Amino acid sequence: MRILYGVVGEGMGHATRSRVLLEALTKEHEVHIVVSGRAQHYLAQRFQNVHGIWGLTIAYEGNSVKKWQTVLQNLQGAVKGWPQNVRQYFDLVEGFKPDVVVSDFETFSYLFAKNHRLPVISVDNMQIINRCQHDPALLAGHEESFEASRAIVKAKLPGAFHYLTTTFFYPPVRKRRTTLAPSILRPEIISAKPEAGEHLLVYQTATTNTHLPEILKQSGVPCRVYGLRRDLKEDVVDGNLTYRPFSEAGFIVDLRTARAVVAGGGFTLMSEAVYLHKPLLSIPVGGQFEQVLNALYLEKLGYGMYVKELSLDALRTFLSRVPACAEALKSYEQDGNVKMLSALNDQLAQAYEHRGHWRMELAEMDGKA
Repeated sequence: MRILYGVVGEGMGHATRSRVLLEALTKEHEVHIVVSGRAQHYLAQRFQNVHGIWGLTIAYEGNSVKKWQTVLQNLQGAVKGWPQNVRQYFDLVEGFKPDVVVSDFETFSYLFAKNHRLPVISVDNMQIINRCQHDPALLAGHEESFEASRAIVKAKLPGAFHYLTTTFFYPPVRKRRTTLAPSILRPEIISAKPEAGEHLLVYQTATTNTHLPEILKQSGVPCRVYGLRRDLKEDVVDGNLTYRPFSEAGFIVDLRTARAVVAGGGFTLMSEAVYLHKPLLSIPVGGQFEQVLNALYLEKLGYGMYVKELSLDALRTFLSRVPACAEALKSYEQDGNVKMLSALNDQLAQAYEHRGHWRMELAEMDGKA
């Protein structure tokens, strides 16, 4: 079949997990990809028919989202971005007539599907916020952020044919057309053999988080740090800190041999750490409740620890918990991407079969829900 696949470009996690699914889909189907941001370059190196579009970006200050700066830079970007997207839209209409759309939380492909009355399969981890039931005790103190995030997620891809939601935690599903599937893992992660090392793997996407290095230095623990210095061409050693230029292979080696991980609340790295049984200290980016929810479940399961802000005391507390977290992680099992790929193929087949009349069936099902 012909598939239009949309990938949101903010954060590389969407691109790395989409790569796994796209490698499988492009072997059997004709696929065109629409993607924005850094993810465009990453996917264009690996696949044909990659269409660059404009997408939303996020401005950071420290380890928090700078809301008004984010709004401003997106308004400025939209001036040039929307006409570019319109051009891409007409190019796709003329040269490619998809049967089904797959969207990893990406709006352009979803709107394309709505306009052409095509079924959309949502593949992401965000929909768990809206489509599952969460224990009020877990959300205590976060109710306002949760409701705001749920409203945003609910409005992002409404009325999709099916929602495939990737996760390492399994709250009860509360909505129809929803399947929870294990996290999508890169083949390099699946083949990695975990070893117990002494260093901490530290990953930060917000380069403005200037307090982090001093706290890590004071801990005295060897740290291999990624993300804070993106312009590096080689390692830079500063006491117990080793700043490293990003290398996918090098990063995976440092992950599989780490004592533990210190990172934000991003789903991709967190799920990879869980798979490799590496305890994780999560410091979610302020203003992104999805990351907070990931961290809350991580701590609830005993796989790691959640803190709002990193301090030396918090880091030492986490280090004291590492053995217990490692023990809890021994119970986590996942057979690679088998379940996820099976669920996606099943939903693609159903969407293709029902593509001409699925909206009527969907309305009927929703009326009975």
